[in-house]
Amino acid sequence: MPQTTTSHSAAQRVDQVPLIPREALYGNPSRSGGQISPDGAWLAWMAPHEGVMNVWLAPATDPSAARLMTHSDDRPIPTFFFAPDSRSVLYIQDKAGDENYLLYQVQIDSGAERCLTPFENTRARIVGASQAIKDKVLIGLNNRDARFHDVHRLDLNSGALDLVLENDSYAGFLADDTLTLRFAIRQNAAGGTDMFEITEGVVAETPRESTTLEDALTTGAAGYTADGKTLYWYDSRGRDTAALFAEDTATGEKRLIAEDAKADIGGTMRHPVSGVVEAYSVNYLKTEWIALDPGIKASLDWLKERLPGEFAVQSRTDEDDKWIVGNDPLTAPARAYLYDRTAQTLTELYVTRPELEGAPLVPMHKLEIPARDGLALVSYLTLPPGSDPQQRGVPGVPVPMVLLVHGGPWARDGYGFNRAHQWLANRGYAVLSVNFRGSTGFGKAFVNAANLEWGARMHDDLIDAVEWAVERGVAERDKVAIMGGSYGGYATLVGLTFTPETFACGVDIVGPSNLETLLETIPPYWEPLVKQFYERMGNPNTPEGKQLLIERSPLHKANRIRRPLLIGQGANDPRVKQAESDQIVAAMQTHGIPVTYVVFPDEGHGFAKPANNIAFNAVAENFLATVLGGRAEPVTGELDASSARIEAGAELVGVRGR
Repeated sequence: MPQTTTSHSAAQRVDQVPLIPREALYGNPSRSGGQISPDGAWLAWMAPHEGVMNVWLAPATDPSAARLMTHSDDRPIPTFFFAPDSRSVLYIQDKAGDENYLLYQVQIDSGAERCLTPFENTRARIVGASQAIKDKVLIGLNNRDARFHDVHRLDLNSGALDLVLENDSYAGFLADDTLTLRFAIRQNAAGGTDMFEITEGVVAETPRESTTLEDALTTGAAGYTADGKTLYWYDSRGRDTAALFAEDTATGEKRLIAEDAKADIGGTMRHPVSGVVEAYSVNYLKTEWIALDPGIKASLDWLKERLPGEFAVQSRTDEDDKWIVGNDPLTAPARAYLYDRTAQTLTELYVTRPELEGAPLVPMHKLEIPARDGLALVSYLTLPPGSDPQQRGVPGVPVPMVLLVHGGPWARDGYGFNRAHQWLANRGYAVLSVNFRGSTGFGKAFVNAANLEWGARMHDDLIDAVEWAVERGVAERDKVAIMGGSYGGYATLVGLTFTPETFACGVDIVGPSNLETLLETIPPYWEPLVKQFYERMGNPNTPEGKQLLIERSPLHKANRIRRPLLIGQGANDPRVKQAESDQIVAAMQTHGIPVTYVVFPDEGHGFAKPANNIAFNAVAENFLATVLGGRAEPVTGELDASSARIEAGAELVGVRGR
């Protein structure tokens, strides 16, 4: 009874806080992704046009004189960038989430738009760009063989494609600033990586550099300086965390530039023209930038004094006199600024979501949670507004909690504004994100601790985090949900099947239910990487590997599900096919177990269209409110505005089926 009373008091405090509309968090931002052209003449960003995110362009001297550059009328454009010669804007786009991204170009002077890779069932990749040859790029195309990307030189003026190398086995390539291929990269039999030198277009028969599986995710070439005299490497061989090295290409000597005991070197700032590394980042609990160049250090220090929270340099001119800087104030909407390094001025370009100005956004807390075997799990906790009056990072009384599991699994959660955290916290839940073993950025031992541990020790880490939250007084034991997308969706299904009494409910978004069928249906262009999947998940071609995949697949334990489950799926998902969700829904129905299942016929691996995202979240928050007792905006016209089809269980969340 005391727990019920205190929980009721906590809920009352949350109810006094305004509800942040779903639209404010998951609708289109007003602007995002700001960039400056290499020559400094133009600014570009993403902004809605007739409800769809498109590219807009303005003179750098007059940001108010923006004009629409692209005309996508269906799916938001996922990313864009300026051509090296600053004469055009390039962007990629797929169809209905199929991830067959083609490359498009819009001329800045005329506005003429064209597809540079007009092929069916093709995925284009940028292989290399150049400071010396600004009107050409190297691209990879898998239109000849869906498994492998042949390398072509693309003339950005004429659109001509010239074959450079026909690829019959390689996963990737490395080029220098002359657009000359220098290395071909291929997985070896052990699941590691081999790097073969390329001389005059001929790939060597034996690799110059190799890794085992152990170093495969933490070692690789990071690119050349423009003069070709230095090749940078991220390298964990002979150590745990990936360090940054510079190789003298004339002598082969490698020099250590940066290292960190707890985290891999995460990224670099390199001079826009010379390609020389000027700063590097380390991300353990949060991202820290360490400058090697005095001028860069002075600029980063100047920005740090003026921008609250976190910031990142998004774009730089060739002269390096102007930067676009993104600022995450953590508890306010993000902003973008034009930073003039010469004049030492900072001019605000836009606020990404002005509707969040003054909204009751709450801070994220950085944590280290101990796993049962001693591993430190870097985690992030957000608490409901008003629940932590003393700002200790622990609510005054335990509250319902959502364990939000990241995808990948070879990825990580990070510190900063997170709209899912803000959304769920505003609805009355503690939100906990855990970098379970296998998450990247924490050294190779942490990554490799997850090998063959899907549904086992990787799941133990999540359970340990839940136990920590309950014992610490963060979460109510009987009111913890598990939620996630991709691997996070798989983790949700594991949670409800392998540990059916732990979670009050689950929300699975595009999660695989059967590891055997997942590996059978991976996209063809992933085939060059399949050995690593086998070594880290289980090899279906061996009896013991196949048995392991069966044992770790939630589908075969669907009859153990005891708690409510909501599933969201894109019909065109090339990574986790719709069959992964269909089959576990069918298994649950065979056993008479209720399930709510929402399918989006125009989506892929996740929901790119804001209307679809909002519709699914409308269902999800009402589903969570029914089970955990949080609050929710009612479902009104969101489903009608989306493509959502509720294939099962509409009655379980109080909405009508479609």
